[in-house]
Formats: sequence, structure tokens, C-alpha cells
Amino acid sequence: MAAREIKSPEVQPETPASLGGNSESFRRKKLGIYFLESDDRRTAFGGGYVGGTTPVNIHGKPIPDLSKTGGWVAAFFIFGNEMAERMAYFGLSVNMVAFMFYVMHRPFSSSANAVNNFLGISQASSVLGGFLADAYLGRYWTIAIFTTIYLAGLTGITLCATMNIFVPNQDQCDQFSLLLGSCEPAKPWQMFYLYTVLYVTGFGAAGIRPCVSSFGADQFDERSRDYKTHLDRFFNFFYLSVTIGAIVAFTAVVYIQIKRGWGSAFGSLAIAMGISNLVFFIGTPLYRHRLPGGSPLTRVAQVLVAAFRKRNVSFSSGEYVGLYELPGKQSAIKGSRKIVHTDDFRCLDKAALQLKEDGAAPSPWRLCTVTQVEEVKILVKLLPIPACTIILSLILTEFLTLSVQQAYTLNTHIGRLKLPVTCMPVFPGLSIFLILSLYYSIFVPISRRITGHPHGASQLQRVGIGLAVSILSVAWAGVFERYRRNYAIKQGYEFTFLTPMPHLSAYWLLIQYCLIGIAEVFCIVGLLEFLYEEAPDAMRSIGSAYAAVAGGLGCFGATILNSIIKSITGDRQQMHPSWLSQNINTGRFDYLYWLLTVFSVINFCIFLYSAQRYKYRVAQEGTMEEEAVSKKASTPSVES
Repeated sequence: MAAREIKSPEVQPETPASLGGNSESFRRKKLGIYFLESDDRRTAFGGGYVGGTTPVNIHGKPIPDLSKTGGWVAAFFIFGNEMAERMAYFGLSVNMVAFMFYVMHRPFSSSANAVNNFLGISQASSVLGGFLADAYLGRYWTIAIFTTIYLAGLTGITLCATMNIFVPNQDQCDQFSLLLGSCEPAKPWQMFYLYTVLYVTGFGAAGIRPCVSSFGADQFDERSRDYKTHLDRFFNFFYLSVTIGAIVAFTAVVYIQIKRGWGSAFGSLAIAMGISNLVFFIGTPLYRHRLPGGSPLTRVAQVLVAAFRKRNVSFSSGEYVGLYELPGKQSAIKGSRKIVHTDDFRCLDKAALQLKEDGAAPSPWRLCTVTQVEEVKILVKLLPIPACTIILSLILTEFLTLSVQQAYTLNTHIGRLKLPVTCMPVFPGLSIFLILSLYYSIFVPISRRITGHPHGASQLQRVGIGLAVSILSVAWAGVFERYRRNYAIKQGYEFTFLTPMPHLSAYWLLIQYCLIGIAEVFCIVGLLEFLYEEAPDAMRSIGSAYAAVAGGLGCFGATILNSIIKSITGDRQQMHPSWLSQNINTGRFDYLYWLLTVFSVINFCIFLYSAQRYKYRVAQEGTMEEEAVSKKASTPSVES
């Protein structure tokens, strides 16, 4: 495709008086005008900025009749895949700690760290899945490949729990022996096998996590007047499917484990994943696909290299002929329309600064299009928002592992019914399910009256609400843990940390569970919708991967934080237990929760600052287009 130069005027106009004689400021603003002159964009009928390209079928051909594809029917086939993945994820996150302790005879602390690493790998590796989807495979084939890997890992875990050769000898290993740590430990090769299949399972999530939500959102027509409403409801229903998977994991899978054993419990997860894969493939004729746009990492590298090469070139240089872009609506990037030029990160604009010496066919490592430069700017501008959710993920990880130890010391009876300890995390899921069910009937109407926002709250407002509630959750956890520990010591349970105290109910934990569930609803759902809409057209899987990577970093952060706390607060020579002692009654979990409260408050302040500075692409592009139109009458015409 032939390129068109966007030339500077032959005679520079005088600097307007309103700019106070600052010609450099005037030139900075004109850069955007030059690009706008060449960009014949359109806005979706429903209003606001939308990106993307015409949907295609699985063979990459245009779909002749869109009414026969996509929509909610196609989205529900995709929901099932995410539901099974979440069911396996949460089923392993809770049951694997107990499996390693009771069957593999590993200490609670090392078991929790291993599971934290599994959680971290399953989320942090999402950037790889997002890259493959956006660059080469597309979201459909990325999901198809990695769900198969996920299923293989679950099958391997099932074999470990089923065959005696993969576990240590269980003879003469009662509860007292577990307390003393005198049971036969797992052999190194047995732990190596378990870690291998566990991390293979985590790696399988790499292609599911960043692609399923984006692929589901792709099923809705951007030209529809109700597109924004459909998208908002989709991400709420999407997270509802995640919650249902978690509830099943914390109830049905735990029940199967108690009645049928570990092999049946892990096997049920593998069967559920196999069924969801089948359902996903059955829905293939209904799906709308987006063409992969080529390697996003290559495009980012090209911008950085080109900007570095021209770092010493001034925007007022006589060699400058304009910002480089291709003509027409479509950009040079497959699967992406053009993106309006912005004045953020001006140093990167030099990658699109066309000089006379660049010639007619410039190398992409020396000259990039404006849209390519703006892609990089958007990725950089998005970073602070998901980064601020790392602390929330860290708290969730600590709750999933450490609260299990708390529950073992408490009474889990409801009347005559005794709930297993591993069922306790079901309550955050139930609170999420309840909130999502009432979200549109209660929260949206009330908040709409307060904020005036059509959806009750903007995406960043919802993330902020979630982070604020998470502070309350972890603060309450510290208060209750202090009370629980003091009660255990007074009642003589200090050294029997696996014996439940009959007069202290485990349901005091529900307060922190439900609060963290509310925080998840607002924060994660808002974040997923925010990243999907704000990410560049050809990088939406990468954008969704931001959320998963933040979650993974939170898991790894929990492991690192636990290791640091154990090394700093514990002293084996002086027999001084650490805050995270295996005996929770001699440890100080409350100090850890209060430390996390302090981190959460600091993180919330950083988020408020970042959110206040962030400009949505809808508002930003609308403002710049209006400025461009108003300036066309007062500036010389731009030569084509």
C-alpha cells in the first residue's frame, strides 16, 4: 500500500498571541492536526470510540450474515470453558494445600508456597497466551491449544492422587504424627512429578485467561446502539460464570474428596475440563473471529528503536516533513483501525517523525506509523491501573491459603451439619454471586443517581470501590485473628493448632470473606472491561493479560512476602516462632494482615492519583477531534 506524506506548510504561520509567543508549543499541537487530516475515522452508531475490524469466520473469510453468528448464544458456549477452568483453578488452590500436607507430608508453609507459585504461573504466563493470540494464532486457536494442555495437567494430578507409587507410605501416619512432622516424607522424584503436572496445569491457563473474556466480548457487534450495554453485562455475566466455577470447587469437589478420596476429587476436575472443551468446540460455527495483527512485541520494539535513532532530531528541524501514516480508514496493522495522535510521551513521537532522508520505502525499524506509536503509548498508559490491583491479588492469595489454617482451629458446625474446612472459601463466591445477581437491580440505579453515569459507575470508579473494600476486608482479618489467637491461648489450645475450638465459630471469617468477595466484583470486573475497551484493537488479548499478570504477580508477591517474614521474624536457634509459624496459635498472622492493610492504603492512594490522571480514549479522542476541527479554519492547508 502506498504511503502518503503529511507535509508541513511551506511557510510557518505566526505564533498566536494566546500562546504567548511559544512557537514550540504551537508546533506540538500541530503534530496532531497533521495526523487528523489524514485519518478518515468514524464513530460507532452507539457513540464513543470503538475499534476492531469486520468479524471473520474460522477460515478467515468475511461472514456474509452476522445475524447467524455471535451474540449471547455464542458467548454462553465460551462461558462454559471459563467456568471449568475456574473450577479447576480454585479446586486446586484450596485442596492442593491439604493434599500436600496430609498425603505428601509437606509442612503447611511449603505447601502454601507451592500452591502460590502455581497460582502465580497460571496467571503471569497469561502474557504468553495473549501474545500468541494477538500475533499469530487468534483467540480461538489459542484457547483450543491451551485447554488441551490444561486437561493433560489435570489428568497427571489425578494419576498422582490415584496411584500409590506417586505418594509416600501412609501407614502409621496419624494426626499426632502430622503434628510432630514424623510421617514419611514424599521422595524427591514424587514431589518433582507432582510439581511438574501442577505447573503444566498452571501453564495451560496461560492461553485461557487472557483470551476467553476477549473472545466472548468479540461476539458482540460494535456497530450496535446497545453495544456498550451488552459489553457491560457480558463482563458481569462472565465473572458470574467464574464465581459459579469457584462455588462448585469449594462445595461439590470438596464433598467428592471427603466421600470418594483425592483421586476422585481431582478426577472430577479433569472430567469437567474435558466436557467444557467439548462444549467449546461444538460452538465453533457460531463464533466471530478477529484476524491476528502480527507480533505486538515486534511493533513495540520497532517504535522504541526508531524513536531512539531519532532522539536528537528536533520537531522544528528543516528536515521534518510530517508524521508518517498510511491513507484510508485502515492502519498498516492488520485487525486495527487508526488511532488518533496524542501529546503523551512525546519522545515516542519521533518514531513516526518522517524525514527527507527516510525515502519512499522506509524501514519499519526507522520509521513507524502514528497508529503503531500510539499503540505503545496506550500500553504504557494502561500499566498503572492493573499494577494497583496486585495488592488485591496478594490479599486474595493469602486468604485462600492462610485462612485454611485459621479455619482448622474453629468450629465449622451449622447446627448439626459440620462443613469441611476446605469449604470455607465458598462464602466469598456466594457473596459475589449474590452481588452480581443484584447488581443491575440495586447498585446501578442507586449509584446512577449519585454519579450520573449510565452504568452506575465508570470502570475506574468500580476498580477504586473494590480496592477500598479490600482494605476493610484485610483490616477486619487482622482484628479477628488477634481475637482468635488470644482466645486459643486463654482456653489452653496454644499447642493443638489442628483441634477446633468448640465455642468459637469459624463463621466470623465470613466477614472478611464476604468483603473480599465484594472487592473482587467491583475491582476485577471493572478492570477486565476497562482493559478490553482501552487496549489497542490488535492487542486486546495482551490488554486482558495485564489483569492476569497482575494477579500472578500478587501470587508470587505472597510467596516472597511470606518468605521474607519467616526469615526476619523467626529464629530457630532461640526457638522463637515466626509470624507464619506452622502452629498458627504461636504465630502472629494478625501482624501480617495489618501489614497488608498498610500496603493496601498506600496502594489505594497511588490508584487515586493514577486514575485521576488517566483519560479514557472516548473522551480524549473526542476532545482532540473537536480541537482539530476548530483549528483547521485558522491554519494553512496541509498538502497531501
